[in-house]
Amino acid sequence: MDETSGIVALEVAFLNRAVQLGIASGRVIDVSFPDSTPEDADDESPLFEEITAYFEGAEIDFASVEVGLTMATDRREVLETLRSVPYGEEINVEQLTRMTPGLDPEREEDVSLVRTALAENPVPLFVPDHRVRDGPSGAPPAVEQQLRSIEGLG
Repeated sequence: MDETSGIVALEVAFLNRAVQLGIASGRVIDVSFPDSTPEDADDESPLFEEITAYFEGAEIDFASVEVGLTMATDRREVLETLRSVPYGEEINVEQLTRMTPGLDPEREEDVSLVRTALAENPVPLFVPDHRVRDGPSGAPPAVEQQLRSIEGLG
């Protein structure tokens, strides 16, 4: 297992801000979008090549990026299911609820669970909550819209 840990950040012109990653034991555990690159962040990561290509229009789904989702199992299952939605495709909360094993879109508490998992997504971009058209996102609204636009989503 990769033991890389720390904070890395990359300026992304398309976003007019940085993409900052928190990495522990080689897994991305946090993604944020600060206005600029923090001074204490490392500016080198093997992930930067993929991230740069994505923001330049390459159809990259980030499926190979290892993420560490430290949250309740039911919420983690929702986000792991969401990773299967391909680049450039969108679904809605009801579809994600139906796709997640053990959840039923007819049960209000299951739909609420899905919405909560999306809102608390610690790794937007790598868990593409921007592909859920009627759900909340772990990314700021302006970033979510830019991610949707880069993938051609309405």
